Amino acid sequence: MPEQVDRIFKAIADPTRREIINLLVVAATSLSITQITEKFDISRQGITKHIKSLEDAGLISISSEGREKYCSATPIQLKVVYDWLTSYEQFWTDKLNDLDDFLNKKYTTN
Repeated sequence: MPEQVDRIFKAIADPTRREIINLLVVAATSLSITQITEKFDISRQGITKHIKSLEDAGLISISSEGREKYCSATPIQLKVVYDWLTSYEQFWTDKLNDLDDFLNKKYTTN
């Protein structure tokens, strides 16, 4: 699981890749690499590299129809990151509850 989290974080660290994921999620359908490239001020080759990174992280899937490749979002993979972050949420909730208990004891006993 740590490798998968690393790949996902690496993929979403780049703002262009986050925009590509958002574009695909909002579109709610597959878009061709050509359609994606038209939305950015980047070469097709540059977009293809971003798409490869997203595919490696499992955040998009690619299918071929004739000579064109189509990309679809698979944002369910972001649940891995959510699950990882949730463990820290519990940690901080526990720490804040401990602080609250400490402060309540200190100021209610005086």
